[in-house]
Amino acid sequence: MNQAHLHMVFNHFPIIGLFFGIGILLYGIIKKQTLLVNTAYVIFIVCMIMAKATMMTGEGAEDIVEELGISHDLVHEHEELAETFMKVLYVLGLLSILGLFANVKKHPKAVIVSYIVVVTAIGGVILSKFVGTSGGEIRHTEIRDTEIIHTDS
Repeated sequence: MNQAHLHMVFNHFPIIGLFFGIGILLYGIIKKQTLLVNTAYVIFIVCMIMAKATMMTGEGAEDIVEELGISHDLVHEHEELAETFMKVLYVLGLLSILGLFANVKKHPKAVIVSYIVVVTAIGGVILSKFVGTSGGEIRHTEIRDTEIIHTDS
């Protein structure tokens, strides 16, 4: 397995995990089930870790696709979006750790943390759409809005 392959394996986890985490978190908040809220927090922490693994394989994947003649501009746009997405996932992961701690300590502000986590996770989902689409456009020309000219190697 090369870096590009690993990148494609890892990149699905943070995006899909956000959707599952939000669903579980919202259900846990509505039903006042701390176990479900904590489960969502763990999912968000795993999303953060998997996003970091995705970022770590991104440079190697970039080198491989640019050798195939893919436009550097296309890859750079994806990289910039991914860096912003990663920052949101760092915040989400840290808030989730705080939420776990607050729930374990039965802190009165634990519910407020869960609402902040929901909003942050929704922001992450919105960003994930742009990151995922820009990444897909690198090799899937059929989903591009415009034709990208390949660079000569």
